[in-house]
Amino acid sequence: MPNYKYVAKDKTGKNVSGLAEMPDEVSLIDRLHRQELLVVSIHQTKAPKLQARSVKLDELVIFCRQLATMIDSGIPLAQTLSILAEQTEDKYLSEVTAKTRQDIEEGLSFSEALKKHQKVFSGLFISMVRAGEVSGQLDEVLDRLATYLEKVSVLKRKVRSSLIYPVVVISMAILITTFLLIKVVPTFKAIFVTLGGRLPLPTRILIGISDGIRSSFLYIVIILVILGIIIQRYVSTEKGRYNFDKMLLKVPIFGQLFRKVAVAKFSRTLSTLVKSGVPIIDSLEIVGKTSGNKIIEQAIIQATSSIKEGEPIAEPLARGNIFPPMVVRMISVGEQTGHLEKMLSKIADFYEEQVDAAVSALTSLIEPVVIVLLGTIIGGIVISLFLPIFSVLELIGH
Repeated sequence: MPNYKYVAKDKTGKNVSGLAEMPDEVSLIDRLHRQELLVVSIHQTKAPKLQARSVKLDELVIFCRQLATMIDSGIPLAQTLSILAEQTEDKYLSEVTAKTRQDIEEGLSFSEALKKHQKVFSGLFISMVRAGEVSGQLDEVLDRLATYLEKVSVLKRKVRSSLIYPVVVISMAILITTFLLIKVVPTFKAIFVTLGGRLPLPTRILIGISDGIRSSFLYIVIILVILGIIIQRYVSTEKGRYNFDKMLLKVPIFGQLFRKVAVAKFSRTLSTLVKSGVPIIDSLEIVGKTSGNKIIEQAIIQATSSIKEGEPIAEPLARGNIFPPMVVRMISVGEQTGHLEKMLSKIADFYEEQVDAAVSALTSLIEPVVIVLLGTIIGGIVISLFLPIFSVLELIGH
């Protein structure tokens, strides 16, 4: 169908513009009249090409919060989306919002329109919107969804902050060491050759490493690039991702942090879905897909199969040996008392605090370790370079 760009006026005389995909101009005029809009101009235009991509979580949080506020204020959904399309800073999200509004005006439900843009709106987002539409509490569900996304965003930032410091310091250590070996050590080597004599063992080892890196630097870079590509492709496979995620959970110190993050995210997501009225089986399937870890996902999939056969939630989760006993017991109590979403929310709160404490402890632990490691490497290089000089000075002194 052709696309049309239109300009119209509403009851207050305010200009309203937009794009619409319609069979012809007459159909578009009829639709605008039904919306009580006075047509000013219409002309055919090329359909906008949307390059599907994801949207930053923070942008989605703002979008969701504003959407909930305006719907709660009584503004019609189509008009709300039109306003958001105009004021959203992310250009792609703005285009997606305009297209969603157009699909709703053409008769699709909000959740059906969102389903066309699954790069932007996750299965969790769509399922919660569908539950809100069915229950007639779309504004409350969107507000709950915005709160959930905010908490997930905070959790991600905490984990990212715990990883940035060691990665930056280790990267700097590698760059400094490489610079010393490629540029500084050869300069000292030339000095040592003029001095003559047999060099100390540490100095000979250092010069040997320097010569090896300088002569094979290009080959080393090529091998590292090829190795990186191989690892990336392996991790992108189902088996590779499973093994990589399994390794992550076993990494010393960091493994426990990743496990706590996974439990917090699982509990928060399941609590939000259950509270919004999404059926428990659908909720578990969504939680599995959004867990971000294949080990957790497999455990939830296996638990879901058992729950479909009539088992309570806690028992199959306990068999997976992924979730701590305390979490399983609290879920069991929540099921028995009929307050599963409240219990899950408490678990999420507890583990989010645990993540916060773990990040602080990790930062305090890593800082001295990295400083000692960096000092040992660079200090070892410096000492190895100056040992022959000390020997010469000692001979001159005698």
